[in-house]
Amino acid sequence: MKSASLGLVWALALLASPAHAAITQAQTTAGIVQGEAVEGLGEFKGIPFAQPPVGDLRWKAPQPVQPWQGVRKTIAFGPACMQGAQLLKQMGSEQPMSEDCLFIDVWTPANTPADKLPVIAWIYGGGFNSGATSVPMYDGANFAKQGVVFVSISYRVGPFGFLATPALSAESGQGSGNYGLLDMIAGLRWVHDNIAQFGGDPAKVTVMGHSAGSMAVSELVASPLAKGLFRGAIAESGADFAPPGEFAGTTQATLAQAEASGQKWLQDLGASSLAEARAMPAEKLEAAQHAQGAPRFFPPLDGYILTAPEYAIWQRQAYNGVPVLIGTTSDEAAVFGGRRAVTPADFEKRVRDGYGAQADAILAAYSHATDVQATRASKDLASDTMFHWNMFTWAALQAKNAKAPVYAYWFDRPTAANPDGSGHGSEVPLVFANEDHRPSRPAWTDEDRSLSRALQAYWVNFAKTGDPNGPGLPRWPKFQAEKATVMQLGKENKPIAVPVDWRLKVLGDYYAWRRDGSR
Repeated sequence: MKSASLGLVWALALLASPAHAAITQAQTTAGIVQGEAVEGLGEFKGIPFAQPPVGDLRWKAPQPVQPWQGVRKTIAFGPACMQGAQLLKQMGSEQPMSEDCLFIDVWTPANTPADKLPVIAWIYGGGFNSGATSVPMYDGANFAKQGVVFVSISYRVGPFGFLATPALSAESGQGSGNYGLLDMIAGLRWVHDNIAQFGGDPAKVTVMGHSAGSMAVSELVASPLAKGLFRGAIAESGADFAPPGEFAGTTQATLAQAEASGQKWLQDLGASSLAEARAMPAEKLEAAQHAQGAPRFFPPLDGYILTAPEYAIWQRQAYNGVPVLIGTTSDEAAVFGGRRAVTPADFEKRVRDGYGAQADAILAAYSHATDVQATRASKDLASDTMFHWNMFTWAALQAKNAKAPVYAYWFDRPTAANPDGSGHGSEVPLVFANEDHRPSRPAWTDEDRSLSRALQAYWVNFAKTGDPNGPGLPRWPKFQAEKATVMQLGKENKPIAVPVDWRLKVLGDYYAWRRDGSR
């Protein structure tokens, strides 16, 4: 009955959508933009929100877009930011690449600016070195059909978005290495200043991201620079609560570490000054990030956008106090080579080399007596350190502080291809309700579509009210660390206790040891 009831709610929502969206032209702070009507929605693609970050603006904060005269046609995606073309194609996008890539796309169901609809601002993933708003899976039309204005924000990736050097830090006076995050903040400011003209309410913005985009969402919730730009946050599989440094189980570097690796990288390319580096062709810089020995370009702890480690920010209750809907998939690392065979000896060596005095406790938490167990243990440890511990630590810290509610989920839907659970990104097409019709992908079943309707309903309800609950849906409780309050989504939608809690507690001890200076 619940499935039938949800289907009726979904059908009524579609019938309630406007037959013809009136908003296909809007006045922005830089000029008038002209979109087009598509299936009852107003769609605007390729709206510039900042000047092209090229030439002297490479590795600088985004600058206000230059106003234009007349009406600017915005019916096609802008270029993707510089990245590996093959990665972009794998995600289904055929867009050209350019450094001139700071654009916003809008899908609106509004009839007039007076509608004041809730807004979702999307930040794509891709490991901070790939991703684009033009990826078909991220099309915002199905969200807009549920009564929200959907906005997709582009940002610089790879070395263009996350290169730090001592010279860049000295030039800005505010650290370096987080230009991609500054792009997101500029995009959210554009939403605040302009979305009312598209029928959205700037006081009802929810920022949403997956993977690197989810990690960015956690950083935006942490950053004083983003204060007041959104009232809620949705983060799918990505946060940065591990302490920064160069050790196992963390991804964030200190500013000094990022500056040192970035400076060496430029020197190896033959650039002895910022002027020489800014004169290099974008294609050379993009190719060089894939060379052996190149640093991994991730947001560093710069002291400006990110003023302290996230764990400390939440302990001090210094984050932006907004409701959050956050979670992870059950077998995240399966898509990152997690099925490669590992022997017990290999696993034990890796743990002892990386986890120091905490190695024995970690080895005891991950059964690894056989090759099959060791392979699973390796995959589980990667999933736990990269995703599970971060997401549920965020949930626990925020729930304990009670500054704003937390709704946490665990997406678990085993398949014949992966009987261990659900890999990274498994829920994303279902959340967007965008079926992938490429021949290499399995066709959706009625069960897929039913689950998709439920997931998108939860997400839309949260964007509208700050609470995912609504008619026809199993009740999703607020997160409490010691109770069955994590919403399992997938094979069965119901509250459960924090999954793999015993392993996460062991990792919590490990990270506390790292925060304490590994003493």
